[in-house]
Amino acid sequence: MEHRVFCGVFDQIERTAPGLRSLKEVKLLGQLIEGMLDAHADTENNLAYAALDHVLEDHQHLDRLHQDHHEIDTHFQLVQEARSLTEAQHLLKKGISASRRHFQFEERDVFPLLNSALKSETLHKLGAARMERPLAMADA
Repeated sequence: MEHRVFCGVFDQIERTAPGLRSLKEVKLLGQLIEGMLDAHADTENNLAYAALDHVLEDHQHLDRLHQDHHEIDTHFQLVQEARSLTEAQHLLKKGISASRRHFQFEERDVFPLLNSALKSETLHKLGAARMERPLAMADA
């Protein structure tokens, strides 16, 4: 569900970003996405993947998940360090693309493993725990 929300936000940002005229605006969009993704990654790492490290590691997905998160984080951090509008727009686009690829990987390869390894009751509890956790942006 969150992936769909993110992709909708990404679509809107991709339509908006080329028309932005200031570096500050692009950096603000990068901060917005980064904050949303931080909360999402925290949920993945602390709720789902921590419980299933052994399953994901056996399927060689755990390293990929962590590598993807690092790549995405790096892109959005570099947006904040960009010195030109064009550079920031390019890095923002790369961060969004990396996020989309990561979501596709999770949905295609990781989520089916989670569904097969966990009981339905456990999945519902994880979902409920996620809904109880505040978004990182709300804490800022």
